[in-house]
Amino acid sequence: MSTEVLTSVPGNIWKVLVEVGDEVSEGDILFIMEVMKSEVNHNAPVSGTITQVNIRNDQEGVSPGTVAIIID
Repeated sequence: MSTEVLTSVPGNIWKVLVEVGDEVSEGDILFIMEVMKSEVNHNAPVSGTITQVNIRNDQEGVSPGTVAIIID
């Protein structure tokens, strides 16, 4: 079953730490957003394999609720 990882706040994608095919464990940091000069980590809610990455480093103007990563 696929799990979507959504952006939690509006901001910019600072760094994507995973790519398609990577194995992740629950709690691993997947990407970091820059929000009002603060870093906001987005962690894996489940363990699995990254099957889709819809964001990129230095992406600006990302809305909250954007499907950033899919884990199977």
